[in-house]
Amino acid sequence: MSWALFIVVLIVSLIIVRIGAIAFQLTGLEWSLAKFQSLSCFTGTGFTTREAELITGNKQRRRIASVLMVLGNAGLVILIATFAGSLNPQQVIKSKLSEPLLPFSVPPDLVRWINLLIIIVAAYVIYRVFTNQKFSNKLTDYLRRKIIRKEIFKQVTFEELLLVTGGYGVSKVEVRKNSPVLDKTLLESGLKDRDIIVLAVVRAGEAMPNPLAGTKILLNDELVCFGKLENIRNIISV
Repeated sequence: MSWALFIVVLIVSLIIVRIGAIAFQLTGLEWSLAKFQSLSCFTGTGFTTREAELITGNKQRRRIASVLMVLGNAGLVILIATFAGSLNPQQVIKSKLSEPLLPFSVPPDLVRWINLLIIIVAAYVIYRVFTNQKFSNKLTDYLRRKIIRKEIFKQVTFEELLLVTGGYGVSKVEVRKNSPVLDKTLLESGLKDRDIIVLAVVRAGEAMPNPLAGTKILLNDELVCFGKLENIRNIISV
């Protein structure tokens, strides 16, 4: 069934684009930009010079973009081939596509239009499902958890501000359950001794700027830090 394969490839392609967007976001891109870049890489369109520099200038993003481009080209070829095959009456007759669906014989020309209608309706339903905010959020959260748990990409929650002074910059990192600073106060964490200054603590969406030394670091807190970016990631988000 060519139309069935077309639908499966379409669904898989949308999931791959979403995984690519999550991967880009974990490397520091803002979510709306991450989604656009993932779709751009997968389809090979809409890639501007400035945004291309954000991808090519980062090793992880180049790897993500390369995978998306390869899968996108393969997916496009399969989609075109299956779409063309589903509209080919001879192919439909050979595979007896209409037999499990209809109890009567269907003229080849009519089968062509039936398959086209099935593809259009299925594509519309898939589009509505994947653009549904509730479903989209659940799928994104599920895929993000899987990617983070498998540590496929090192997480950075936003674009790091890199300074020219030996890799120092500002970064926001999430405190995980295996972080050595978990359940310690900022003073006890020893971050200042490691040349890391905590500029703010983001807890449950609320920011606490210039936190006191006695502020306790809790699970899922996000620490906005200044220091050597490599040290920030290695020490806080182990």
